Amino acid sequence: MRKNGIAIMAILLLITWGIYDYMKDRSDASDFNQQQQTSNKVGIKKSNEAPEFELLSLDNQPMKLSEFRGKKVILNFWATWCPPCRAEMPHMEKFNNEYKEDAVVLAVNLTNTEKKRSDVTEFLEQFNVDFPVVMDGEGHVASTYQVIAYPTSYIIDSQGIIREIYQGAVNYEVLKKAIERID
Repeated sequence: MRKNGIAIMAILLLITWGIYDYMKDRSDASDFNQQQQTSNKVGIKKSNEAPEFELLSLDNQPMKLSEFRGKKVILNFWATWCPPCRAEMPHMEKFNNEYKEDAVVLAVNLTNTEKKRSDVTEFLEQFNVDFPVVMDGEGHVASTYQVIAYPTSYIIDSQGIIREIYQGAVNYEVLKKAIERID
């Protein structure tokens, strides 16, 4: 009888160990799959794929973020009435002129906050802006990117992954260092 009790205990122990091992393997596989999904997740945090959008340029041509895939992108949200945006714009233009082979500045005007569209064109002429500008007329893209401070810039690598996020004005040196750190 004692031998039967020991045998039953041994069998129960083996079954318990087998179930534990099986569950641990499933958990490890689940963690791996979750990491895989997270690395490809579309979102607005660092290491997320930048959310796609399509907006109209100043000449009413549709423009998508994905058109710049293969290039590094500085996605800059700004408005004409914003003093830090005004201070930052010459740095954006200087960066654009020196890095246009590798990177693109894509400026998203927060059009729904502007008094009139002509303010935008006058602002761009004043600062001799030579990079693409799109109009976020309804504020949907700014909402998607959760822009709460102006300006806000997203540094996006050539595969479309967000690598840095800056709230507030940035200067040429910050842009240069951020772009040189990514591929």
